[in-house]
Amino acid sequence: MIDSHCHLADETFAADLDQVVARARDAGLERVMVILEGGNTTEAAQAQRLRHLWPETRFAVGVHPHQAHQFADNPSAAAAAVRDQFASTPLARAIGEIGLDYHYDLSPREVQQAVFRGQVRLARELQRPIVIHTREADEDTIAILRGEGDGEVAGVLHCFTGTAALANAGLELGLYVSLAGIITFPKAAGLRETVRRLPLERLLAETDSPFLAPVPYRGKRNEPAHVARVVEQLAALHGTTADRMAAQTTANFHTLFRP
Repeated sequence: MIDSHCHLADETFAADLDQVVARARDAGLERVMVILEGGNTTEAAQAQRLRHLWPETRFAVGVHPHQAHQFADNPSAAAAAVRDQFASTPLARAIGEIGLDYHYDLSPREVQQAVFRGQVRLARELQRPIVIHTREADEDTIAILRGEGDGEVAGVLHCFTGTAALANAGLELGLYVSLAGIITFPKAAGLRETVRRLPLERLLAETDSPFLAPVPYRGKRNEPAHVARVVEQLAALHGTTADRMAAQTTANFHTLFRP
């Protein structure tokens, strides 16, 4: 199995990172994709620890829409900062997480859009996939992906909770769809119905840890070992075994991120 999106460089894991890694390996995880906030020196330092604890770990680097406001005066500087950090992170394989968040609006929308566009262009230039965060911004997200990606940028809709229309638009762009613990929540019946219709060859599994712990761990800190519950739920939705779903999502991860 692979956890395609987690935040092990977050400070919440600093005190017991080695135990978290050990539990992930014991649960059968081959590797994880760890998301790094562009320009965050604390996370960059913890990424160095991860490289030694778990050499199979891979990284994505990007400016999240919540942090886009830091580049309000010069949005193009966001992509430049990510470019530099990506180049100095040998195990980096993707640009992300990047995108738009109109739910919290922690950054002005026009700034979010400019920062997102610049990073999609960077991914296109570097020929690397992107990890996409989109919340209540479906139309603008897809429009930017179509305009800046120009059909040449691969990527994933991370922690997907959207509509069938968003999923279909992403699939048409060649994107993958990654599911997190939300698909185990009792009130997520609509999401599960959408996921049931998605093609197996486009699915990924993630935890988004330390957030969104799946049932039966809700209310606790999430961690990569819990991705097994997501894989089990995906398998149930598609009428297959957990082992086969784990193999499929692992193969999909390798196809997208070329780890």
